[in-house]
Amino acid sequence: MEETKNHTFSFPSLKMPRRAFLGSYMLHACITFLTRTKQTGLCLPFLCLCLFLCVPAWPEVTTLDLPDIGDSTGGILSPEFERRLGQAFLSQVRKQADIVSDPEVNNYIESIGYRLVSQSDNNEQQFTFFVINDPLINAFAAPGGIVGINSGVIMNARSESELAGVVAHEIAHVTQKHMARSVEMSKQMSIPTLAAMLGAILVATQNPEAGQAALMAVQGASAQARINFTRANEQEADRIGIQLLVRAGFDPHGMAGFFRRLQQNSRFAAQAPEFLRTHPLTTRRIADAAARAAYYANEGGYQESVTFPLVRAKLIARSQKSAQDAVELFARRLAAAEPGADLDADRYGYSIALTEDGQYSTAQKQVQLLLTKEPENITYLLAAADIAVRQGNYDEAFAIFSNAEQLYPDYRPLVLNYSNALLKAGQPHLARNKLREFGKFRPPDITYYDYLTRAEAEAGDEVESGIANAEYYFLTGETQVAIEQLRHVLRQQAPRPDYYQTERIKARMAFLEQELQLERDMKLRR
Repeated sequence: MEETKNHTFSFPSLKMPRRAFLGSYMLHACITFLTRTKQTGLCLPFLCLCLFLCVPAWPEVTTLDLPDIGDSTGGILSPEFERRLGQAFLSQVRKQADIVSDPEVNNYIESIGYRLVSQSDNNEQQFTFFVINDPLINAFAAPGGIVGINSGVIMNARSESELAGVVAHEIAHVTQKHMARSVEMSKQMSIPTLAAMLGAILVATQNPEAGQAALMAVQGASAQARINFTRANEQEADRIGIQLLVRAGFDPHGMAGFFRRLQQNSRFAAQAPEFLRTHPLTTRRIADAAARAAYYANEGGYQESVTFPLVRAKLIARSQKSAQDAVELFARRLAAAEPGADLDADRYGYSIALTEDGQYSTAQKQVQLLLTKEPENITYLLAAADIAVRQGNYDEAFAIFSNAEQLYPDYRPLVLNYSNALLKAGQPHLARNKLREFGKFRPPDITYYDYLTRAEAEAGDEVESGIANAEYYFLTGETQVAIEQLRHVLRQQAPRPDYYQTERIKARMAFLEQELQLERDMKLRR
């Protein structure tokens, strides 16, 4: 039928009918919403639409289908579609979640992620790692290499290898194409099963208890395969993740150790951690992970970075209800420490808490104690510079930044913090020059374009500020807004872009318009 052709994506590698593809996703969302909220009445029209979408439009003339040899997931979610779907997903996350913007935290989680990805057999996949400011223990992976880690994971991990174990697990979900496989399995759900499920929803609108029982009965016939499939995905992610840990030089016991402690702690909690609900754990699964880790065990031990406990302490300090609560927490830790214990991480957390509470003099003393032991530690240097900036001692801060630049040139957190300090000190030209130079050789991010937009505007270059602002919008997923921003720059009369700026803008607009059209073709944008 002609209808089937009209409802198929134009990408050669994406041959699943669009309505069946959307139906599978919508059905999955409906079931998830129903099982979590039990709002059965709200799902009725939604499920009807899912049923219609999932029914295939059979062609009038059958054709001979040759067997598909190789990975079938590429025919459902092409790499290009996954990338754009991931961008759309990340855009929504940025709008709805509190993503940590601290350059040091972001740089650290990226270093862990890329260290693991570099050891993957599928390292052609691009990844984006970020931390969500949420004390709940959870992590997730999305299409296009999107990996999000709640700050609660970092705060509750006892070692860097435990954190790396969670990140490696999520990376494996991406590299093994588990989402595409889930979609492939969803489309295999039979029409009678969908009809029976619709009947259960209809019953639920009249009798919620009976409807819930009916729904559970219907799901019992088909959901076991899905459960087995999900378990297999989790086990595969564990297996691949442990391999990544070993190759990257982390302790493979980190994954099993973190899972085991989560399971033990959940026994005494009223509600299981979010991670356990989204990543079901069983004793057998933990035992399998531990056995695999034992096979790879390195008797020589593993070297943990000095950055992990410092990042962890910073997040703990900023996760308290108030800065004063954080000050009291770390003060108690330092007072209760045993003689000879390593207090550096707690002292650093104490300095962060004091800084946030406005006790700059005391915070400065704590940082100086740390710098006496490690005068070239970039984390301590940035903490000292931050205190100086907050006090308005810009000359002192710039001296610290300048010294740090000699030790750690092109270190992203240093460049961004230095540039931000220059903006606060009323020196936008220097901030702009520093950001421009950094952007020539390093991939920019949202914070970079945020600072560059301000620096260009305050330096008096409205054209370049507009161009940077467009890039900011594009990275946040607002492609249409980015295009409108560039159009505005082209139309403005004073100041008008010169010839080279005009050509840059036109070339960038052509690219963004192509991106926007592809997003619309994929129904990721209206």
